[in-house]
Amino acid sequence: MSTRIGIRREDKSIWERRVPLVPNDARELQKAHDIEVWVQPSDVRAFREEEYKEAGVRVVEDLSPCPVTFAVKEIPPDFFRPDHAYVFFAHVIKGQEYNMPMLQRLLELGCHLIDYEKVTDERGRRLIFFGRHAGLAGMVDTLWALGQRLNWEGIDNPFSDLRQAHEYEDLAAIQAAVSDIGARIARERLPGAITPFICGFAGYGNVFRGANEIIELLPIQEIAPSEVAAVAQQAQPARDRIYKVVFKEEHTVEPISPDGAFELQDYYEHPEKYRGRFNDYLPHLNVLVNCVYWEEKYPRLVTKSDLKQLYRGEQPRLRVIGDISCDIEGAIEATVKSTEPGDPVFVYDPFEDRAIEGVLGNGPVIMAVDILPSEIPRDSSVYFSEVLKAYIPIIAKADYSVPFEELDLPPEIKRAVIVYQGELTPEYCYLKQHLE
Repeated sequence: MSTRIGIRREDKSIWERRVPLVPNDARELQKAHDIEVWVQPSDVRAFREEEYKEAGVRVVEDLSPCPVTFAVKEIPPDFFRPDHAYVFFAHVIKGQEYNMPMLQRLLELGCHLIDYEKVTDERGRRLIFFGRHAGLAGMVDTLWALGQRLNWEGIDNPFSDLRQAHEYEDLAAIQAAVSDIGARIARERLPGAITPFICGFAGYGNVFRGANEIIELLPIQEIAPSEVAAVAQQAQPARDRIYKVVFKEEHTVEPISPDGAFELQDYYEHPEKYRGRFNDYLPHLNVLVNCVYWEEKYPRLVTKSDLKQLYRGEQPRLRVIGDISCDIEGAIEATVKSTEPGDPVFVYDPFEDRAIEGVLGNGPVIMAVDILPSEIPRDSSVYFSEVLKAYIPIIAKADYSVPFEELDLPPEIKRAVIVYQGELTPEYCYLKQHLE
């Protein structure tokens, strides 16, 4: 007897066009593993219903006959069915208040929840992610925002030719467009009003790697954090290049104790012993791209106070913050809300502590789209599906009636089981306090 899985349509946002499993991989699973794939119809999905039907996938509205359902983003509580298993980005592990009703419903119905975000290896490194594609789209949207802001300031610039990532057919078209801008910079040079042009990156993981792929299509000269101030103060700045600087933890924080020395593992284990020092670099950057994973226990990268100080006088160098990580009032405290591709940016007014729609106003333009991979939905879905399909057979065919200790899933997947048989698993019992 074949195993059946469901693919839920995404409806959290009209911009969410990704899928966890693309038609070609669905076809392969059906042939190689005797897994019957059902998919809900969708008007916005990047892959058409016809493509799924051609792959032998059944397109149906009702997925209740599927014991295991896969999705990308959060699922509304009224979708869940008793004793079923659900696999998606749940966004509950930080106790996110807005998703506690969803988590509570899973518990009440005796469901099982597997969260992609917690599928990790033995060193805690994530194995299933959209991070690279968030970086790709986020860098494009950040450069687009820069072009729009400079246009408002009356500064002719090559970035004004760029469109948002979702306006291009695919990643190849994006790369071609950015490469054309790079050629224009080399040919016509950057406007003197924004040179030397320094683009800073915080973080060096999967998100950064995607963003770096885009910025490297431009004429780049990489500099060390220790060189930033000197480059920014050049009397005759170079106008034919963008200076790229990558900041790691050792550059963004310092020990509170005057006798202390930075040690990465000590910082991870005892962040309370450190304070932020990124404000040393902030005045010298034209653009900041945030790619870091952040939790409340860590110092912020940029505080509201930092920006209030920076914008107190005349227009500083900083025009745009591309907050790809998009934690609300997190590493970038000025990210007071998230945005969507249709309205991707706002200006943060540091004196009134408010967001102003668009690119006009006194303060940095904040790009804070929280579903960036959806702007390149086919490319990002193909990559994600390729990784996920290796785990689908064992997830789909697991016996969810046995005690958790006997659940036969590989360690990397079992680490991601947040709810099992309507109970929080041992690693996630801390979420009880958030549910209460």
